[in-house]
Formats: sequence, C-alpha cells, structure tokens
Amino acid sequence: MYPDSIKNLIESFKFLPGIGEKTAERLAFSILDLEDEQTDFFSKSIIDTKNKIHKCSNCNNLTEDDLCYICSDKLRNQEVLCVVEDSKYVFLFEKLGMFHGKYHVLEGLISPLDGINPEDIGLNKLIDRITNEGIKEIIFAFKPSIEGETTSLYIKKILEGMDITVTRLASGVPIGADMEYVDSLTLERALNDRKEI
Repeated sequence: MYPDSIKNLIESFKFLPGIGEKTAERLAFSILDLEDEQTDFFSKSIIDTKNKIHKCSNCNNLTEDDLCYICSDKLRNQEVLCVVEDSKYVFLFEKLGMFHGKYHVLEGLISPLDGINPEDIGLNKLIDRITNEGIKEIIFAFKPSIEGETTSLYIKKILEGMDITVTRLASGVPIGADMEYVDSLTLERALNDRKEI
C-alpha cells in the first residue's frame, strides 16, 4: 500500500534493534517532514559512520583515526587499564567522567556454548599491551554473567606471576531493588563482595 521508497525506508528502519513495524512506519513518515538539509545530514551521517569508523590500532575502541582520542591522551593514567567487552562501555564510562585510565576492548567474552573460545576474543593483543605498556592494574568491567566471570578468571590465570593488581567492578543488589526479584548470581556476588560498615 506504500510507495516503494517509503516501503524500503520502513524495511530499513526494521534492521535496527528494537524497531518493529509501527515504529518503523512512524520514523519513515518523520523523515518526510525533515528539511532537505536535515535529510542530507542524516543520510551522510549513516554513510560516514559505515565508511570512517574502525577499531583503534591500540585498544580496539571505535575511532576515525589510527589511535582513538583516549590512547592519544598522554595525560591519562598510563598504568591502569579497564578491560571491556564492547566499545559502547568505553563511551558509557567516559560519559561518567570518573575514570582517567586507559581501556582495552575485547572482541566479546568467552562462551564455549556459543563457540567463542579464548583465542577468538583477541587476548594476545591485551597481553602484549599489559607487558609492553607497564600496566600496574587491570579492571575487569564485564557484565555480571557466566561469560563475564569465565573471561575474568581466564585472564586472571594468564596474569598469574606478573606484578599486576587485578580488580573488577563491584556488583550486588541495586538500590531500591526488591530482594525477591534479584537473580541468584547477583545475590551470590553481593554476598561475596560484602563490605564492612
């Protein structure tokens, strides 16, 4: 019932996660209301993102340059490395503005059930950085899951014998949560990571 251009635009929006038929239709019709310069900017942004964005040669974060802005910043703490599973977590921490060390982005987490083994997540690059850049502390900032725990323990085992402090983000019961609805892994971690008051 739609002209082909609108139908194709609706189908294109449905490629995005969480976008169903109704939302795709609403977004497609919103595009028709944009000024020409806004439409040009929108389409150019999509093309530029696909053509210009790549992984930083040092840390795997997303960048348009060879080195990302974090690796290029000599004022950051060069001895602390926060290891994450995805670049979106780097941007999340950077928005908070509380961490001033460096990052390393893995290529996922170890998950044998999904066929993702240690050699598939780029650990060699991480180990090279740790040994060559004088890293003193590693912070694991993985989601609290079996895959996150497995990856943390595996890397910690590799680092045994090196003079490096290995830490992970604190986790536990969120403020305001009803204990009845907290999953067992979160409760276990909260109990194990309890602090004196």
